[in-house]
Amino acid sequence: MYDKGQNEAGPKAKVDVVRFLQNDGFTGIEFYFNGRRKAELMSIIQTLWDIPHRLRPLPLEVVLFQYPAFNERTNKKIVTQVRKQANSKLFYLLHDVEALRLRRNDKLFLQKEINFFNQSDGLIVHNDKMLGWLKENGVVKPMVSLQLFDYDNPQPLLEGRPFDRSMCFAGNLGKASFLNKLQLNHSLELFGPNQQASYQQNIHYCGSYSPEVLPQKLTQNFGLIWDGSSLEKCDGVFGEYLRYNDPHKASLYLSSGLPVIIWKEAALAEFVRRHGLGLVISNLHELDASLEAVSQDEYQRLCANVRKIAQKLRTGQFIRQAWHELMSKEQENKK
Repeated sequence: MYDKGQNEAGPKAKVDVVRFLQNDGFTGIEFYFNGRRKAELMSIIQTLWDIPHRLRPLPLEVVLFQYPAFNERTNKKIVTQVRKQANSKLFYLLHDVEALRLRRNDKLFLQKEINFFNQSDGLIVHNDKMLGWLKENGVVKPMVSLQLFDYDNPQPLLEGRPFDRSMCFAGNLGKASFLNKLQLNHSLELFGPNQQASYQQNIHYCGSYSPEVLPQKLTQNFGLIWDGSSLEKCDGVFGEYLRYNDPHKASLYLSSGLPVIIWKEAALAEFVRRHGLGLVISNLHELDASLEAVSQDEYQRLCANVRKIAQKLRTGQFIRQAWHELMSKEQENKK
């Protein structure tokens, strides 16, 4: 369920999952909406008509629900509609856990969301950090880690980048207020909506592009993953969320052949370190020095490691592997 009019990565992760799982015999069921101006009315129409009308005739034997949908009302309706069919199996792929993101510290919402997750037959979650947190907070259903969101990248994988220690940052620039304070000796090029009127020296705004076109513009040496207002750490709602989630920009960078730079306390930092996919840093003050410490030979090794992951991301290996792992758990539970 997504807004077709978005010129950002919002719906891409879900669309890519549908595309990749079609190779494993899935049929996609997609619902569209247009903007949020009439959100309440739209969700009522979808709940009363669109969802039951689309789902009722289908043989819903095995369903993978990409959570969240439009809002709580549509989430619930999808689940109740699937459960009306006897013996249906319902699994969730969590794109966001709102109790960790926009509804942090809301204990009542946390319990509601955990209860909702426990209505499934099993879940695919971002990574082991998220999986551990969900277990600690009461999820009792089988769970597997996705590790990374796949990225259907139509652009050729760029090889042989000139080594100049340049960086890019892609995303909603309006919530990346750390950029207003950042001073760098190396070049940082920004992509996305809601840019500032001006930035510090060596930081340049380069436009906003669709998720399909954007990889063509990422000709720099590294992709930066950071969030919040601080140079010392990732802070605020979205910065703290990095401790548990897999940011989709990581998949964008890696599928484009770009090594990444990531905060050491981000959930994804261990994956980056283990597979040799980039630099792990404590704060942005050490960014220039960390870049200077990378030799050309070391950079080429990072790029070679990234290319292996890029091929997996471009062919949906992570979602397909996670799905088969979840089905294995399901079979074990039947024994």
